[in-house]
Amino acid sequence: MATKPTHEQAQLHLQVYEQRREAKLRQAREWFFKNYHVESFDDAMRIAAPGTESGAFVSMVLSYCEQACALLNYGLLHEDLFFETSGEFFGVWELAKAVVPQGREEFKMNGYLAHVEKAAKRYEAWSETRSPGHIGAMREFMKQMRPQAAKAA
Repeated sequence: MATKPTHEQAQLHLQVYEQRREAKLRQAREWFFKNYHVESFDDAMRIAAPGTESGAFVSMVLSYCEQACALLNYGLLHEDLFFETSGEFFGVWELAKAVVPQGREEFKMNGYLAHVEKAAKRYEAWSETRSPGHIGAMREFMKQMRPQAAKAA
């Protein structure tokens, strides 16, 4: 049986959630899921050009997820509680993962989105033990949403 979250973990979890509710980050997250559909590093750099609003949105979303997942990976957040209530990071990973290897190479940063990647791998295994098929269904849903997002943009 899994351990219960400590009071400190629950407090930190609520603080992470409160950050997620900040107006600019909410706007960035909405933009990200509608617009960040990339297949190459060049696509990613075009969409997230430095100095642009879209670049700021991508940076906000990726850095927020990386920070939240770092807290998780260092054991400061309770894993079951985080996974039960914070699956959005996995959707971010699904949209970003194709370009991460080249981003790591281009930026000479082996740790680029490493906390999100590590948490996403654990989340996928965790989810399959609790809700078999959920990850595949979510990937299919995201694939179907992609053309709709492109039309809306």
